[in-house]
Amino acid sequence: MARKKYTRSEVIDSVAEKAGLDQQEVRKVMDYILDDIKTALADNKIIELRGFGTFEVKSRKGREKARNPKTGELVSVDSHGSAIFRPGRELKQAVWNLVEDREEPQSEDSE
Repeated sequence: MARKKYTRSEVIDSVAEKAGLDQQEVRKVMDYILDDIKTALADNKIIELRGFGTFEVKSRKGREKARNPKTGELVSVDSHGSAIFRPGRELKQAVWNLVEDREEPQSEDSE
């Protein structure tokens, strides 16, 4: 069973309800925050949100031989930046004991 996604709209609804604010106000603030994070990353800055985590850009080396996973075609990849997220200690502790429910495939002998 796939995990349920928590969408941007659901975050906005939840914050608006908890803060007693209008959803449009919360949407604007969220847009400002995300735009600011994008701009900072584009300027190669590190964004540290204590208790949550750190966003930063890491350099990825290019490769002459890479494979397009969809087509299997060999392609070359230039060096490029990649946005990464490192969770902070509090976030790590909050999710430490979460275990993904996996159904064991049943063999034909088990019937």
